[in-house]
Amino acid sequence: MAPDDRPRCGWCGTDPLYIAYHDEEWGVPQHDDRRLFEKLILEGAQAGLSWITVLRKREAYRKAFHGFDPTRVAAMTDAELETVLLDPGIVRNRLKVFSARKNAVAFLAVQREFGNFDAFLWSFVGGQTRVNRPKTLADVPAVTPEAEALSKALKKRGFTFVGPTIMYAYLQSMGLVDDHLVNCWKRAGADSL
Repeated sequence: MAPDDRPRCGWCGTDPLYIAYHDEEWGVPQHDDRRLFEKLILEGAQAGLSWITVLRKREAYRKAFHGFDPTRVAAMTDAELETVLLDPGIVRNRLKVFSARKNAVAFLAVQREFGNFDAFLWSFVGGQTRVNRPKTLADVPAVTPEAEALSKALKKRGFTFVGPTIMYAYLQSMGLVDDHLVNCWKRAGADSL
């Protein structure tokens, strides 16, 4: 429980930044392509790390990657990416930093093919949030068939750092899947609608 005594999903602990992320962002359906691109890059940066690590660095990522404008990120030069690697505010992993540009190029191609990334992404859940009702964190899967299909489709289109586990976290964070625990106040609000 956080200082306000509202029950939450146990993964967010008591860190105020994590609580705000849980309460205001995680599981909220997102349809804005720039936000979808931002989270795609951040989820890839998180691979092998805790989400709170990347969450604390999000503002530095926004600055380094032009507010996550996919057109501007796709146009970044090797020299610009090398400069980004010097920024202690981000995860300074060469493969992850250079993947941002590669993923931006692939993201723009998906936008051209489908009209927007949103239409492509939401097709993996039939256009509606999949609402699960896990009782404990152990009931939440790490991977689902939808995440596997999304991962495969993205890899086929040239994306990197989009494995099935990362893509399931992405589906959760962007609200395509609602995995708030049944005793979480966010679930209580959703279940009473």
